[in-house]
Amino acid sequence: MGTHSELGEFLRVRRAALQPEDVGVLNYGIRRVPGLRREELAMLAGVSTTYYTRLEQGLSTNASDAVIDAIARALNLSMDERAHLFNLARPGKTKRRSPAKPDKVRPGTLKLIQSMSGTPAVVLGRRSEVLAWNALGHRLVAGHVDFAAPESPSSRPNMTRLLFLDDHTRELYTRWPEEASRAVASLRLVAGKSADDHELASLVGELTLKSQEFARLWAKHPVENCMSGVKYLHHPEVGYLELNFEVLTPPDESGHRVLLYAAEPGSLAATALQLLQSSGGVEAIPRGLAEIDAGNPAGLDHQSGLLS
Repeated sequence: MGTHSELGEFLRVRRAALQPEDVGVLNYGIRRVPGLRREELAMLAGVSTTYYTRLEQGLSTNASDAVIDAIARALNLSMDERAHLFNLARPGKTKRRSPAKPDKVRPGTLKLIQSMSGTPAVVLGRRSEVLAWNALGHRLVAGHVDFAAPESPSSRPNMTRLLFLDDHTRELYTRWPEEASRAVASLRLVAGKSADDHELASLVGELTLKSQEFARLWAKHPVENCMSGVKYLHHPEVGYLELNFEVLTPPDESGHRVLLYAAEPGSLAATALQLLQSSGGVEAIPRGLAEIDAGNPAGLDHQSGLLS
């Protein structure tokens, strides 16, 4: 993933996504390609067309912060996208990490998630590889994978790879396109900070070759730091769950993330998590619970989560 080519691709994709009327530019003539012309974007940013063209072609490597900021404003970039643009345009200011030793979870982090027996928790590395999980986190997101798999770098599962290439994981998410877009946007953000990460480049190459859906999403160059939200799951043991998630980032420079899931107290999802924690099998689940449709949970009391 060459930094300058990534910069040019990001600028072209974002420029193509803007229509003249979106930014107050008079639309004239027949446009052979969608979006703003280079000269229009350069005008909005207050730079010459020649200079912007060189930047988009990866031929200029010393753009000032003021110029990059002006281009970010002209493109109507979000805060995450703006940070990504700076990372691509200023690779020399980005710390490059090529660890000699395989990444591993911090002992303190491992003890923390193991103590949270009622909360599903997964520790992810920078490339979305699973460094550790507690028992409930494992059972929730990848019960078909060996619990000890994260302990060895050679067998360590990767959540983005599972999402696109593993049928069990794909069936887990009832809103799979939403989940896929979120995963690619997060991976793009990491890629902008890791110009020389060969393992990340290998992962992107593998997914691009094996998944047309990943390749299509990656080409759109989405960027988002997904720190919280809602995940909609259909678990093979306990049925439908609507769970809030939060991503906690340790204060060190490891790039690790602790992904935590939580259900609303008294909800159907809270009952399902309790069953998943205690039973380990569908036999202990009340009749019909695993088959209830999340969009039409007839026969269930939403407050208690029990069959009426």
